[in-house]
Amino acid sequence: MSKAFIKESDDEPELPDEEPAIPAGIKNYMTPEGHRHMQDELRRLTREERPKTVDIVAWAAGNGDRSENGDYLYGKQRLREIDRRIRFLTKRLEAALVVDPRQQTRRDQVFFGASVTYANHHGAEKTVTIVGIDEADLDRGQVSWISPIARALLKAHEGDTVELRTPTGTEQIEVLEIRYAEG
Repeated sequence: MSKAFIKESDDEPELPDEEPAIPAGIKNYMTPEGHRHMQDELRRLTREERPKTVDIVAWAAGNGDRSENGDYLYGKQRLREIDRRIRFLTKRLEAALVVDPRQQTRRDQVFFGASVTYANHHGAEKTVTIVGIDEADLDRGQVSWISPIARALLKAHEGDTVELRTPTGTEQIEVLEIRYAEG
């Protein structure tokens, strides 16, 4: 196949970071567990994944024509993905402000790291834990501290009714219980 029909270059442009940027003026709060998880991922990428991929690319480059060499092409693409993720993790960890919810002294009020059980106007109960932007996982009940639900709950006390702004309007929710991890 002629090189005119394929896009193959050692100096392809860098792909942009896909993860959402932290809004200007917003701190990157993180729980100790979330911080540790990101550090572990960064360590694994730099010490294991990247060196293995570099070895594969070097081996594949030595096999001749790179334009039709799947190992080389895939390896270069994978290397760019790894490097992009390493840059992202490094930036996020440098900007991180680790807040340990176990150190919270005002346990009667909702702050970062709290697990909050609330009820909507239908009486349906739900529990969420307020965590950092990069730790949010709705399937596990973890919401970012800048999410609408977290913003509505922050600084509330048990028994308070707060307004949650949703795309369909505002909804009244009642704070039933506030818990923090034990220290």
